Amino acid sequence: MKKELYFTPDSIVKKAREMLQDVEELRKRHPLKPSPARSALLVLDMQRYFLDERSHAFVPSAPAIIPGIVNLVEKCTGNGIPVIFTQHQNSETNAGMMSTWWKELMTAESEYNRIIDEFKKWSKAPLKKNQYDAFYQTELEETLQQKGVSQLIICGVMTHLCCETTARSAFVRGFEVFFTIDGTATYNEPFHRATLWNVAHGFAVPMLIDEIIMESGS
Repeated sequence: MKKELYFTPDSIVKKAREMLQDVEELRKRHPLKPSPARSALLVLDMQRYFLDERSHAFVPSAPAIIPGIVNLVEKCTGNGIPVIFTQHQNSETNAGMMSTWWKELMTAESEYNRIIDEFKKWSKAPLKKNQYDAFYQTELEETLQQKGVSQLIICGVMTHLCCETTARSAFVRGFEVFFTIDGTATYNEPFHRATLWNVAHGFAVPMLIDEIIMESGS
């Protein structure tokens, strides 16, 4: 499996717009719009494990999505839209197939476990998850229901694993899902584009961060 740098600070705007154009016909079939009164922002696993170049799991394109996510978080928090950060971590008892598939576990004790400093002031009490799906054996659904949320905006890492799986899980629970094109990243462009095609066809609306900010009035 080849890693590649497909988003850079200089290329992300143009590249993301090209990706949006690719799935635009599918997106037109479901003209949903974010509503601040019904939305929450979910920021998945922005941890050093994926964002520190010294980690074997480093996602080369992930640093390029940080400024956009920071902007979106600031806009959401400033307008009273709930923002939930997740933190992936495993133990031998809860890893399940993660340990079989990936061999190495992201444990609470790992130096790479913490969420990166750019989000420190917003992520003091992250939602702990142990599988790709942020709803699995967590209080996420209950939290969203308590807040009156029926729309979920997804960003973070990795596009084709935790982000896509959580988007699917949100859909089957009845949430309207908005999937950020330039607010997610994974190991290579084919994985990223495949997810955009999947979500646009079956269960989420792909959007640029600027579109979400504009449509939600943030």
